[in-house]
Amino acid sequence: MSQSAEERPDLTELRRRRSLTRDEARPEAVERRHEKGGRTARENLDDLIDPGSFVEYGRHAIAAQRGRAELDDLIARTPADGLIGGTASVNGELFGEGSRCAVLSYDYTVMAGTQGAIGHLKKDRLFELIEKMRLPTVFFAEGGGGRPGDTDFPVVSALQVRAFALWAGLSGLVPRVAIVKGRCFAGNAVIAGCADLIVATRDASLGMGGPAMIAGGGLGEVEADAVGPVSIQEPNGVLDVVVEDEAEAVAAAKKLLGYFQGRTEWTGDEPDQTPLREMVPERERRAFDVRPVIETLADPGSVAFLRERFAPEMVTALARIEGRPVGLLANDSRHMAGTIASDSADKAARFLQLCETFGLPVISLVDTPGFMVGPKHEETALVRHTSRLLVAGAALTVPLISVVLRRAYGLGAQAMVGGSLHEPLLTVAWPSAHLGPMGLEGAVRLALRKDLEAIEDEEERERRVRELTALAEQNARAMNAAQLFEIDDVIDPAETRQVIASTLAAAPERIGDERPRRFVDTW
Repeated sequence: MSQSAEERPDLTELRRRRSLTRDEARPEAVERRHEKGGRTARENLDDLIDPGSFVEYGRHAIAAQRGRAELDDLIARTPADGLIGGTASVNGELFGEGSRCAVLSYDYTVMAGTQGAIGHLKKDRLFELIEKMRLPTVFFAEGGGGRPGDTDFPVVSALQVRAFALWAGLSGLVPRVAIVKGRCFAGNAVIAGCADLIVATRDASLGMGGPAMIAGGGLGEVEADAVGPVSIQEPNGVLDVVVEDEAEAVAAAKKLLGYFQGRTEWTGDEPDQTPLREMVPERERRAFDVRPVIETLADPGSVAFLRERFAPEMVTALARIEGRPVGLLANDSRHMAGTIASDSADKAARFLQLCETFGLPVISLVDTPGFMVGPKHEETALVRHTSRLLVAGAALTVPLISVVLRRAYGLGAQAMVGGSLHEPLLTVAWPSAHLGPMGLEGAVRLALRKDLEAIEDEEERERRVRELTALAEQNARAMNAAQLFEIDDVIDPAETRQVIASTLAAAPERIGDERPRRFVDTW
C-alpha cells in the first residue's frame, strides 16, 4: 500500500497490524533464531517462492489464549498463531503457470512451532483449498507438536481436529514435500511423515513424541535432539534427502517439486555417453557404483537420489532426460551384491507408486542376482515385502523401460521389470549382460544335484561345478536371450540414453489405462 498525506484511519490501523506480523516487529525472537543457526519461517518462504506471488491466509490470527494473556501481548508475540500459509508460485521461471503451489510453515519463533487451535483451522482451510485447486505443496514442519496451553475453546480431547485427516487425504492427489529443520515432534512429525518426500537438515530430530511425552509415559528422560536424530531416521528410510542447512533444504525442495511441475527446456546438447562402455566391470563378481551410470544417462545436474542410506542395495532417483522428468530404479552391487531384500523391495515399491501416481516414466537399470533368500531374511516377512514390489510393478500405467546392465536372474529380476521382460515398453541389455531363471551356480547345483553327489572327491565335484557354471554363463549371455526374443535388443551402452529418449517420445503418458491410479501408501 502507498502512504498518502491524509490516509484513512482504517488503512493506518491495517498497516500497523500488518507490520506486527513481520519479522521486523520481533527483533529479539529473530535474533535468538539466528544465534542458533536457523532462519525464520518468513525468510525460508521468501527464499522458496517467486517474488510477489504469495497470497497469505490468516496472517492476523493469534494464539487462542485470551484467558491467560492480554490481547495486545498475543498480537505482538503470536503472529499468525505460529503457522504461515498461503498460495504462491515456485520455479516460475521454468514452468510458468505450472509453478502454482501452496506453501505452509510452522514458525518456531512462536511457541516453538506448536500446533494451536487457530492454526489447525488455518490448516483445514488451506488443505481444502489445496484439494480443490490441486496445488503441489511445500510444508516446513519444524515444531513441538500439539499446544496444550490454548484456553479460548473448551476442549476434552481435541481429537475431532480434521487437519490430519485432510492432509493424509491429499496423498495421491498432489505432490507434497516436507522440510524439517531442528525438532519435529508429534503432530508436526505426522505432517512430515504423510508427505511424499521429506527433506531434512543434519540437525533434525523427528519423533512421534517429544521429551515431555516420553517422560510422561514413564519412558525416561530423553534429550530433544536424541529422540529421532538423522543418524537414525536417514538409514531407516524416514528421510528422503538430507542436507546441511535450511538454504540447502529450500534448494532441494525446489528441485524435487520441479519434477512434478513438468518438463524443462532441452537445449539439445547431448552429454557424452561413451563412458558408459567402461562403467560395468568385465569381471561379473566385481561390484561397482551404479550412480555414475544414472548421472551419465540423465541431463547434467538433474539427478536427485532419494533415501540413499536406506536399503542402499536399491537406488532410487528422480532425474530428467531431454528435459522430461523420470524416475530411475537401479540395483547397487556394492551392497549385498544387489540382491533384493525386504527393505529394498519396500523402497522400490514405494518409489514406483510415487512415479505412477504423478505420471513419471520409470527407467529400471537391472543388475541383480535375485531376491535374497535364507531363514534370517524370512524373519523380515520377505515373502510379503518382495511380493509387494511385483504388485507395484504390475500396477504401472506410466511408461516403463528396462535396461539389463549386467545380471538379471530369477524373480528378483522380474520384479525389477514389472513382472516380465516383456512388460516394459522396451527391454534391452548391454553386451556383457547375463540372464537366467536363478543364479547360475545355484541353478547348476540344483539341476545336477544327483550327478554332483555321485562325484565322491570334493575337489573334483567343485571343479565340475565351475565347469558347468561357465557353460551356463555362455548360454545366459544377452545375445542368446535376444536370439530367442526374450529381450527386445542388445545395445551399445553409449546408445542407452537415445534409445530411452526415443522410446519415451513415442509413448503416451499412460499405457493401457487412461485413469491414473491413486496410491495412498506412504511407506
